[in-house]
Amino acid sequence: MLRLRPYKPCDADTILGWIKDEDAFRKWSTDRYPHYPITANDMNYKYMDCNGDCAEPDNFYPMTAFDDSGIVGHLIMRFTDAEKSTLRFGFVIVDDSKRGMGYGKQMLGLALRFAFDILKVQKVTLGVLENNPGAYRCYKAAGFKDAPMDEPEYYHLMGEDVKCLELEAIR
Repeated sequence: MLRLRPYKPCDADTILGWIKDEDAFRKWSTDRYPHYPITANDMNYKYMDCNGDCAEPDNFYPMTAFDDSGIVGHLIMRFTDAEKSTLRFGFVIVDDSKRGMGYGKQMLGLALRFAFDILKVQKVTLGVLENNPGAYRCYKAAGFKDAPMDEPEYYHLMGEDVKCLELEAIR
């Protein structure tokens, strides 16, 4: 049975171990980290303050998915508005040895329930690079729909411009 819990700094090595090359790293992180590879310390620095507490309490929720076998997935949730009605998912990743087995869909389902039932948001958004069709299919299977965008967003990654697709789930 898959469950979600708050991220712990000791999760970083396992999560980063699922990223096998720079292409996978950029699909996961876009331009949020300036260099590849990153270390567990880099990840923890982004997520935690100097006391080991969440960097942005009541606004930022790094989460880890696990089952009886151990850690199987990870994502962050963060509010994007002062009213705390919209939450954005990011850094979504599943153990590379378990992809295609429904873990991503389950993890996102748990995260959506947390967002809607516990945090009481009205909408959850996320972005996915156009060159990541597996993630796009997973997000759609979890209930996300394509969201309208005024202007397409592009990231310049590894020498090319890659379009970012916007998705949303509404309560």
